[in-house]
Amino acid sequence: MNKVAGRLQVFFEEPFWVGIFERIDNDKLSVCKVTFGAEPKDYEVQAFILENYHKLRFNPSVDSIVEEKERINPKRLQREVKKQIKNAGIGSKSQQALKLQQEQGKLERKAYSREQHEAKKEFQYKLKQQKRREKHKGR
Repeated sequence: MNKVAGRLQVFFEEPFWVGIFERIDNDKLSVCKVTFGAEPKDYEVQAFILENYHKLRFNPSVDSIVEEKERINPKRLQREVKKQIKNAGIGSKSQQALKLQQEQGKLERKAYSREQHEAKKEFQYKLKQQKRREKHKGR
């Protein structure tokens, strides 16, 4: 049985956006790399495929074992994507550093506020004890 499959992965590879075309034909894998430059929009990628796919130079075919992926429910896939995005956090290193600095400041403020609260409670307790002693002495 003749099986043909293709896949395109677009990702950011410093400093350009790159596309990897994979073509599987009769259990033979061939690959082609394309540099896009700026981040391509979906319609730009589609236009590129329609205009230039026949011009792409794929590397020589290599035997490959094609793994049949089981079909995943779209809702489950969406939940997994949300979970990955939630864990990933914000994008750039500088933003992550700023977020870390903000969280450390927050912890320091909480600790300082807690100390102030404890000191205030201690002061009020001592004041109450002092008043109680004065009252007890009969002054």
